[in-house]
Amino acid sequence: MRLALYQPDIPQNTGTILRMAACLGVPVDIIEPAGFDASDRALKRAGLDYLAHAVITRHASWQSFEGRRLAAAPPQRLILLTSQGPEPYTAVAFQPDDILLLGRESAGVPEAVHEAADLRVRIPIRPGMRSLNIAVAAAIVLGEAMRQTRGFPI
Repeated sequence: MRLALYQPDIPQNTGTILRMAACLGVPVDIIEPAGFDASDRALKRAGLDYLAHAVITRHASWQSFEGRRLAAAPPQRLILLTSQGPEPYTAVAFQPDDILLLGRESAGVPEAVHEAADLRVRIPIRPGMRSLNIAVAAAIVLGEAMRQTRGFPI
């Protein structure tokens, strides 16, 4: 299981996600460009001392990330978390090598990224509400994916 952040906008959310990933032993892909200084030094402020325990892979672009994903044998399944997803995350049978992709806080992901995803899922929320915080959404879906795949640390 992996998390991928598509051009993250808010360093505090990225830091929260990296802290969670470090605690759970989940690698994180950061797809550049970020909307802030995403250097280790800048992320350390948001991720506190947990950043040293996070496994982070940086990708210069979407194309770089996608090329690496598709080159894996077999290619890893890409699951996009989106408020526009056709099915709830609770209907998905997660697999241990899935990549959970989260879009930019301000704009989500472009249509080409939507089309590249193997699945697009949403978290059901009340009518009239736009979306959850990206770090909260990551925690909800990652928790279910790890529960299903028995991926929590022992």
